[in-house]
Amino acid sequence: MINFDYLEQNLESLRLQYLTAQPFPHLIIDQFCDEEKLTVAYNQIPELENKSRDYAFANNKFEKSNYKVICPELEELYSDLASERFNSILTFITNKKVFVDPKNHGGGLHQGKKNSFLDMHLDFNYHPIQKNWYRELNLLLYLNKDWKEDYKGHLKIKDLRTNDEAELAVPFNRLIIQQCGPYTLHGYDMTNFPEGRYRTSIATYAYQVHERLIEEPRTTDWFPKEDASFMKKQLAKNYNFLVKTKNRFFGSGTAKNQ
Repeated sequence: MINFDYLEQNLESLRLQYLTAQPFPHLIIDQFCDEEKLTVAYNQIPELENKSRDYAFANNKFEKSNYKVICPELEELYSDLASERFNSILTFITNKKVFVDPKNHGGGLHQGKKNSFLDMHLDFNYHPIQKNWYRELNLLLYLNKDWKEDYKGHLKIKDLRTNDEAELAVPFNRLIIQQCGPYTLHGYDMTNFPEGRYRTSIATYAYQVHERLIEEPRTTDWFPKEDASFMKKQLAKNYNFLVKTKNRFFGSGTAKNQ
């Protein structure tokens, strides 16, 4: 499913693009998958009914963790993403020894329906089960057929250290590789897709094994807009504590995701 030959023939260029991108390392790869196979997969994706776990800071966003069961093409994609061949490519591009979580905890197929948005946030840093796996990368494959700029839903990224930011378009068959760190905010503004069309993506995460923890383990940190309500800002301020408390008593939803 993945266009491995293209990636392997352009490793030096892709590494340079990733490492020099602003406001922090990221990479855009168009035609990431075989176009015909991905179109077949796209046409078999149903409307999702399971609300996303990030519902507190998202609107009208739905997900399916185990997306590989939808069709053979998505099963092939899932396998390709978790393959040693792809891990070697990511390791070269990022200049770090990274690997995709083979069970894709926290990832999956995401659908943003009418007026969907996702507030700016930092993702959890250490894996919910493998406690010394540090999350280095978000891999976001977009499935927005015939996407137009006025549909909105651009991936917004922002560096907390400098406040520099960028907006990245999200057309069909585009993979965005985004560095994860304690300063790598991302999200998207309210969408304007036509009726019956959804902001669709597949999220996968890559990790590096740490011999010692370099950060305090955290869940998601949420950064509402300046004009957000007082209640929303207070919830965001205490969100990490609330999620950790919930996880202590009821377990992590991300950890249960396979």
